[in-house]
Amino acid sequence: MLTAPRRVLTLLVTVLLLVTTFGDAASAEPTPGADEDGGQNLTVRQALDKATAEYNDAKGRLDKSVADQAAIGDQMAKAQTRLGELQASAGAIANAAYRGNRVSLTNVILGADDPDDMLHNMVTVEYMLQQENKQLREIAETQRQLEQQRKDIDAAVANQQAQLKIMETNKKTAEDALRKAGGGADVSSGAPSGGKVTTNAVARNSDGSYPKESCSGDDPTTTGCQSPRTTNMYNEARKAGFTHYTSCYRSGGGGDHPLGKACDFSANASTFVNARATGADKTYGDNLAAWALANAKNLGIKYVIWYKRIWQPSSGWKSYGGDGTPAGDHYNHVHISMQ
Repeated sequence: MLTAPRRVLTLLVTVLLLVTTFGDAASAEPTPGADEDGGQNLTVRQALDKATAEYNDAKGRLDKSVADQAAIGDQMAKAQTRLGELQASAGAIANAAYRGNRVSLTNVILGADDPDDMLHNMVTVEYMLQQENKQLREIAETQRQLEQQRKDIDAAVANQQAQLKIMETNKKTAEDALRKAGGGADVSSGAPSGGKVTTNAVARNSDGSYPKESCSGDDPTTTGCQSPRTTNMYNEARKAGFTHYTSCYRSGGGGDHPLGKACDFSANASTFVNARATGADKTYGDNLAAWALANAKNLGIKYVIWYKRIWQPSSGWKSYGGDGTPAGDHYNHVHISMQ
């Protein structure tokens, strides 16, 4: 039979064991944590984030340059047409002068019957000379514009070639980072696609890149902060019907959450579930990921992670190296990172 002190000791040990057991169970948290990127080290995450951001900016500059080139081409076509008209008109004037049909000041004076006629004819000749001079100046200016436009086209092409090199370099860097983290294989077959564009384009710099942003606004999902583009993305997702539980800002760890540039959209309506999404929840996640892809350029989305896949604009859907948990493998939520 146990004595009172031994019974007390046994009771304390039992309580401690229960606390430990429940504590371990509670630690299996379905909520994405600071290391939700599946054990990737900070250097790999930073390389991925930096490469993808630089790729997006280079792509923006390329798109802007291509649009500028097209606009310059249209201007050149109009200038070339106008130059042809001016040259034809000038040729007709020169031909008339060669044949002796051109009105001269001497002919006006000698052919005038009275002073009034002479004065009128002199004014007419002066007007014709002014028109000819104006036409010649317009020819010269049009030729100058065409030469400048040719230089602008050459500069646009050189810029496009430079941006393509930057894009290719950053594509390779991002893919290398994914492989180091245990992912990077092509998994485009069966991946979410077909989302509808429901958004307008966010502001860009004059060269087509995205303006730099900080964690300057309130996060509607936590007590933290958000960048303006992240808030816009969150609001646009809500407008598009993606209203399940969402958490954005998170302090600590690497990645974009502490910068206010990422959101985790739960597949479940009310919370993060510690299991793979199935059924309607899986469909919800697929639809959200597809919508994010379709609106990525307009919103400034850097990458999307869902169901052990990661989508980047440089290479599409690739496998994602998680940590074996529903949260770490992103089976229970869609992660969207912003530029």
